[in-house]
Amino acid sequence: MTRKEKGSNVRKTLLLDSKAIVLALILGMVLAIIDIFYLVIMLIFFVLAVLVTKYRYYDKKSMGVYEHERGWENVFANGFIPLIGALISPGAFIGAVAAVMSDKFASELGILGEDPIDLRDFKKTKRGTSGAISLFGTWMSLVGALLIGMSALLFFEEYNLWSVLLIGGIGFSGSVVDSIFGVFEEKGIGTKMTTNIICAIIGLILGFLFI
Repeated sequence: MTRKEKGSNVRKTLLLDSKAIVLALILGMVLAIIDIFYLVIMLIFFVLAVLVTKYRYYDKKSMGVYEHERGWENVFANGFIPLIGALISPGAFIGAVAAVMSDKFASELGILGEDPIDLRDFKKTKRGTSGAISLFGTWMSLVGALLIGMSALLFFEEYNLWSVLLIGGIGFSGSVVDSIFGVFEEKGIGTKMTTNIICAIIGLILGFLFI
C-alpha cells in the first residue's frame, strides 16, 4: 500500500479531509495543554460523532445526505467554540461540547426517523431538510447531550447526577437553536458552519451560567 493510499484510508476512517485533520490535531494539542481531560472529552465527542455518522450510512447514501469527508469548516465549527469555552471555565467547555454533540445526534440519527416537521410551517417535509425536526431526532438529541454529561461526570469530581441532567438540557437547548437557525439556512441566510457555531455558543453561554 502506498503512502497516498494509507493517507486516504486514514481520512476515510476519520471522515475528515487533510486540512480538517491538521486543524483537529492543533485544537487537540491546545486542549491537552489547558487540561488533558478536555482533550479526552473531545475525543469521546469525536468517536461518537464518527459512529453516528457511519451508522446506516447506506441508507443515508440512498437519501443523498451522507457526507464522506468533512472539511476544516466542520472541525472549526465543532471544535473552536469548545476551545474558547475551555479558556473560560469547565462548564463553558462542557456546555459547548454537549450542544454540538446533541446537534450531531439529532442530524445523523434523526435523519433516519419518520415524519420530520418543517419549523417554517410545521408541515411534514423530506428527511434531511435544515430546520426540520422529528420525534426520533429530538430524543436522540437529548441522548447525545446526556452522553457528554456522563463523560463529564467521570472526569470532573465536582459534577453529580444533577449536573448530568443539566448538561443534557443545555446541550439539547443548543440543538433546538441550531434547528431554528436551520430555517434561515434553508432560505440562504447563513451556512451549516455558522449554524453549528451558534449552536456551540448557546451551549457555551448556558454552560458558563448554570454548570
